[in-house]
Amino acid sequence: MATVPATAQTSCSLENYLVLPDNSMDDRIAAAKNELGRECVILGHHYQRDEVVRFADYRGDSYRLSQMAAQAEGKYIVFCGVHFMAESADILARPGQSVVLPDLNAGCSMADMAEISQVEDAWEQFVALGLADDQGSGITPITYMNSTGAIKAFCGERGGLVCTSSNAKAAFEWAFARNEKIFFLPDQHLGRNTGFARGIPLDEMVVWDPYMLQGGQTAERLRRAKVILWKGHCSVHQRFLPEHVDKVRAKYPGIQVIVHPECRWEVCQKADFIGSTDHLIKFVKQAAAGSAFAVGTEIHLVNRMAQEHLDKHVITLDDSGCLCTTMFRISPQHLCWALENLVDGNVVNPIKVKADVKRWARVALDRMLEVQ
Repeated sequence: MATVPATAQTSCSLENYLVLPDNSMDDRIAAAKNELGRECVILGHHYQRDEVVRFADYRGDSYRLSQMAAQAEGKYIVFCGVHFMAESADILARPGQSVVLPDLNAGCSMADMAEISQVEDAWEQFVALGLADDQGSGITPITYMNSTGAIKAFCGERGGLVCTSSNAKAAFEWAFARNEKIFFLPDQHLGRNTGFARGIPLDEMVVWDPYMLQGGQTAERLRRAKVILWKGHCSVHQRFLPEHVDKVRAKYPGIQVIVHPECRWEVCQKADFIGSTDHLIKFVKQAAAGSAFAVGTEIHLVNRMAQEHLDKHVITLDDSGCLCTTMFRISPQHLCWALENLVDGNVVNPIKVKADVKRWARVALDRMLEVQ
C-alpha cells in the first residue's frame, strides 16, 4: 500500500456530525474556514456535490487541482475529491504541509483496477519478451492520474510519467519521442481514444488483461502493438453507450453531443466534441446562447453546467444519470468535521505517502506538470 495509516485525536467524533442536516453545516464550515484563513486551502473536484464544492478555494479537474496543490502555501490542504487525488497532493506538497481527505472511503474504482503487483508482473513479462527493460528503453509507461501512488512511482522509475485527460495527447507525444511503444494504464478508453486521435489504428492498440495468461495476447501482437492498454475503465463514463447518442439526437435534432475521453471509443466517434472536464466546461461556456448540449460525463457536473448556463439547453447524455458514488461520499458533515478539527489543532484523515513511493511518484508528476 502506498499510504501509511495514521490516527489523530478528534475534538468530536464524526458520528456526531453525520446525524445533522446538510444545511446546518454551512455557517460552521464558513466559520472554520475563516478562522483557518490562509493556513488552509480547500480543493474541490468538479464532480463533487454542490453543497461541498461551493466552499472550495479552487475548483477544477485532477490536472488543475494538482497544480493548485503544488502551489499551496498554507499548512493544510483539504482535498474534496478521491483518494488518489489526495495522494498526489501529498506527493507534491511542501515539507510540513498536511493533506486531509474528509472521508477515507472516497476511493476510485478505476484506480483499484491496477494493482501494483499485477503491473510489475506485466512489466516482467515485457522484459522477458524483449520489449522493454528497467532502464526505460523499449516501452514508455504512462499512468492516468486516476491511479495509486505506487503506480505513479512505477512509471516514474521506468522513464514514464503521469497524465490527465487534459494533457494525455501531449503525454503521448512526449512518450513516443522516447520509445516506439506506450504502456498505458489504468483506463483503456482514454488510452485508446488518445492513440486513435494521434492516428494509431485500433489493431495497433491491444488490451492487457491482468487476469489472463500473458495478458490475453500473443507475443506477436504485443510486438506489433504501438500501445498496450491496461484493462481498466471509469465506472461512470463506461455507462454511456452509442445508442444513447442515437437516442438523444433523435429526440433533440441539432443537439451537440460532447463527451469525456474516458467514454468508450464507439461513443467518442459519434460525438461532436471530446474533451477533459475543464474543456467540456469551457466548450459550453463559450457557446452561443440557445445552443443545446448532451453531455457525457458525471451528473453533478452536468447539472451544475445547466444551472450556470440558463441561456443554453444542457442535459445529460443518459437520462438515468451517471453518479460518481465515491466522490459523493464527501458530505458537508465530513468537510465540517475535518475543518473544525483543524481549528482545534487535530489533523484527521491525513494522507501520507511512503517516502520511497513519493520519490519516484514525484518524478512522474513533475513530468506531467511540465507537459502541456
